[in-house]
Amino acid sequence: MLGADLEWFTTLAELERVGAAAERLHIAQPTLSRMLGRLERRLGVELFDRRGKRITLNEFGRIYYEHARRAQSELDAAGQSIADLNSPANGVVRLSFLHSFGGWLVPQLVGEFRRGSARISFALRQGPSEMVATDVLDGTSDLGIVSPRPTVPGIGWRGLLRQRLALAVPADHRLVGRRQVRLAEIADEDFIAMHPGYGMRRIVEDLSAAADLRLRIAFESSDLVTVAGLVAAGLGVGVLPEEDLGPAGTPRVAGAKPEQRLPGPVLIPLADAGATRDVGLVWSAASAPSGATRRFRDFTEDWAQRRRGIP
Repeated sequence: MLGADLEWFTTLAELERVGAAAERLHIAQPTLSRMLGRLERRLGVELFDRRGKRITLNEFGRIYYEHARRAQSELDAAGQSIADLNSPANGVVRLSFLHSFGGWLVPQLVGEFRRGSARISFALRQGPSEMVATDVLDGTSDLGIVSPRPTVPGIGWRGLLRQRLALAVPADHRLVGRRQVRLAEIADEDFIAMHPGYGMRRIVEDLSAAADLRLRIAFESSDLVTVAGLVAAGLGVGVLPEEDLGPAGTPRVAGAKPEQRLPGPVLIPLADAGATRDVGLVWSAASAPSGATRRFRDFTEDWAQRRRGIP
């Protein structure tokens, strides 16, 4: 099945109307019907159930559609890779990353990279760590920035930095003033956590298990800024990377008057073993990267080495 065949079949499968598919493909309806008939005879099965003028994918058709869609994606990726190789200064890098990296790490990396490769553009996508890993495995994204390191097979990893973790508490909390604290010391307090599936949730659960602690989760969020805000409002305590919130750690609301802004939570470094999170770049080990993707991947390695002081 060639690329053109894939296009007409996937279009027909998605619309499930011969007339509408023919119109979108700019071919005659009888021609499209003959193309479908030839394909079904070659396969020896019908791919659609016919009900008058309406057609519906059957079990055979759904199997064929899934394979056709993946094949089309591979052909599109191959075409993009060839174009990038032919003109390595151009191209698009599809990058997935955690929400918490959208306020500093991703803008910093992309901004520095674009100063030397302005003709390479980026398609950005944010979500939890499980989504980032899935994106790079199924080809939705070329690269991902994630923490902690994914445990699923088939993913390449390059460490970028290691962040210290801290207990976040309200400004009037009993532990304010301590230089360090252990997670077990907040056993009886309400905890603000990330939703399941997010990297910080997995890290906190691992730390809690090591401390033989069962957290009393009061609120769950999909972003660390919200966790910080809920802690600052006195609704519980949480665990945050020291770096993500910046020096002040204060969430800001556009247009808010100074008296309407909550002070940031107080961050107290955690003394628990392993109270860090590794942040890294990930990609599918089974896919050949485009020229643009290779350039950005190499850039991130240089960036990480400069950050660690490696010449």
